Amino acid sequence: MQASKNLRELTFRGLVLGSILTLIFTASNVYLGLKVGLTFSSSIPAVVISMAVLSFFKNSSILENNMVQTEASAAGTLSAVIFVIPGLFMCGYWSEFPLWQTFMICLCGGVLGVLFTIPLRRVMVVESKLAYPEGRAAAEILKVANKDQSDKKGKEGVKEIAFGALIASVMSLFSSGFKVLAGESSLAFIWNKMAFGFSMGYSLALLGAGYLVGLVGAVALFVGMFLAWGVFTPYLSSFEFTSTSEAVSLAGSVWKDKVRLIGTGTIAIAALWTLFELLKPVIEGMKDLVKHAKLAPETSKQDLSIKSIMILFIITLIGLFATFYSFVSEANLSLSYLLLFSVGGTILAVLIGFFVAAACGYMAGLVGSSSSPISGIGLIAIIISSLMILLVGVEIFKDELLSKFAIALAIFITSVILATAAISNDNLQDLKTGHLVGATPWKQQVSLLIGCIFGSLAITPVLNLLYQAYGFVGAMPRENMDASAALAAPQANLMNTIAQGIFHQNIEWKYIIFGVCVGIVIIITDKLLKRSGKMLPPLAVGIGIYLPPAVNIPLVIGGVLKYLVMKKLAKKYSNNSHKDEKLAKSEQRGTLFASGLIVGESLCGVIIAGITAFSLSRGGSESPLELGLSIHNNELFALIFFISVVLFFTKRILRKD
Repeated sequence: MQASKNLRELTFRGLVLGSILTLIFTASNVYLGLKVGLTFSSSIPAVVISMAVLSFFKNSSILENNMVQTEASAAGTLSAVIFVIPGLFMCGYWSEFPLWQTFMICLCGGVLGVLFTIPLRRVMVVESKLAYPEGRAAAEILKVANKDQSDKKGKEGVKEIAFGALIASVMSLFSSGFKVLAGESSLAFIWNKMAFGFSMGYSLALLGAGYLVGLVGAVALFVGMFLAWGVFTPYLSSFEFTSTSEAVSLAGSVWKDKVRLIGTGTIAIAALWTLFELLKPVIEGMKDLVKHAKLAPETSKQDLSIKSIMILFIITLIGLFATFYSFVSEANLSLSYLLLFSVGGTILAVLIGFFVAAACGYMAGLVGSSSSPISGIGLIAIIISSLMILLVGVEIFKDELLSKFAIALAIFITSVILATAAISNDNLQDLKTGHLVGATPWKQQVSLLIGCIFGSLAITPVLNLLYQAYGFVGAMPRENMDASAALAAPQANLMNTIAQGIFHQNIEWKYIIFGVCVGIVIIITDKLLKRSGKMLPPLAVGIGIYLPPAVNIPLVIGGVLKYLVMKKLAKKYSNNSHKDEKLAKSEQRGTLFASGLIVGESLCGVIIAGITAFSLSRGGSESPLELGLSIHNNELFALIFFISVVLFFTKRILRKD
């Protein structure tokens, strides 16, 4: 499609709508990411909502809708920094959020991600044959909706999101807020001196996330969960069994202290392997792009000007240095070390960020943003940062307090790098969408920068609220809090574990090494399965080992649900001439309803966290919404509600158009 001068594109109303959606989807992704280590793509829901809202204006256009989704897509992307930042609490360095430092980490990293990928747009988007699957999918939705039914299509899509959000928010309010429905059910027993445990969670957000993950991811999560609770926990618990052992506490302590380290090792090797697999095609592809690129360094007059890019880069660099200076100054080091680590941290974040921006942009085009190994990038970054800091200040970090600072600094640097990597991972997808629908690149780039600002504004307070209300695993803001409600933040825990291991050497490496061996076996199994057209993603298996069953089960159910429903629909439309169109429409309906489930529960969780924080600031209860009702069988009622939602979800996808 060719751009038209008559179509409205970068409008004030579009920017306002995009900013609102950015705040909503960022809050949702922060909650989901901290809870389970996953985020969801906000592009398609943003497109649908944009079409519905802007349809009330007669002169709205496909390009204006594209700008809204471009800005909102920064939500799911920039929120990836939550995979690292909680590590600052887990290592014991932060006990509360310095809001402006957190904001600057997100903003500077995000802006660098946008700026670094602008020069790559022509060679990697316009001239290359990279797939960019999510970018193409968003473009197709925009094109189809633009033909003759944007009003109808948008309103139907918003209805699906709204239904899912309403149902999930009600469930979350009655379980997390009013405390009249159980959030999960647990069962544990001891057999032959081995402790077996199982728990079922009733999170509708995780059900929706499982639907988006699909069957392959669900099976991998189930395999990891089975290994953790059907093999490793029972076996390791047999060595700690005593006649007074209680099944629940024995199984829980073994899983927490040992099995999770096995999961950490599996996640680490899986992330590195995914990165290694893509390394060769990325290097070859980048060489090819450079070889065939025109000699003129300017990508296009349609991009932001070189002058604008340089001004923004210098401003960002100054902001980044000020942020590092503020962070390092808290350690009370000498002036020389203060400047060394401030300047060094800034340079390290920018240099590594530049290289990962190009690599992530290419990987996103190769396998898609969702499959791009951001965790592997973070792992490499934390290792490099830790080693560089250790190399420079090996003598001063012998002090325990300064050693804690060194770990925190490595995590701090990695946070900026991951923000840069995440935005660049998504940026080129959006530019591909814009290229396919005829958008103006510089306007999209402005939209992305605005999305980074509003995304950063949302991430900071939401992170603080969730920490104060629920805490992170291994880092609780107050004593006597409910540890079972703590947010897992698995990737942040991994980053902290690696940094602690490099600086302290006080981790039980035998379990991590065993986890690495388990990961290698899974990788080999995956390679063998691929020969027959099947998969067993190693990273998902590692997450299945690391996360508790209460989190894994809803994810598995969601993935299996999608498989069964789509299989039934494929059979139903097998002889229909419009089979592909009908299947695509049903799948999109399910995607939007699943996104609604995530948004509803996540936003409700954030609101409850806000009410809790307000209550605590006034010396009130940690559960201000709790009704104090003693309801028997609250686990049974929660299970019935959960099953009812699964059936309703299925019915909505299968319903006739």
